[in-house]
Amino acid sequence: MAKRLSNESPISDVLKEIISQNKLQPGMDVVAVREAWDSLMGNGVRNYTKEVILKGHTLYVALSSSVLREELAYGKDKIIRMINDELGREVVREVVLR
Repeated sequence: MAKRLSNESPISDVLKEIISQNKLQPGMDVVAVREAWDSLMGNGVRNYTKEVILKGHTLYVALSSSVLREELAYGKDKIIRMINDELGREVVREVVLR
């Protein structure tokens, strides 16, 4: 049976409890990483991004430009750092550019 929280709990604590009890965090991470990619990379990269998928701790990004893919490959560590900083915790450990 689920633990009952007191009536005076902040809504953020209640939501964290619901997310952890129902094991929703991986799905929340997928959405958060996709939004972080869009906000951090800007319009130039977003226009060439076909899909952003998070599987485990690996971020797969499909790009339609081979030139952009090569350029971003040099900054994989920075991309990982930026996304994890945006989310406030370590979600992405590796980036695979396709």
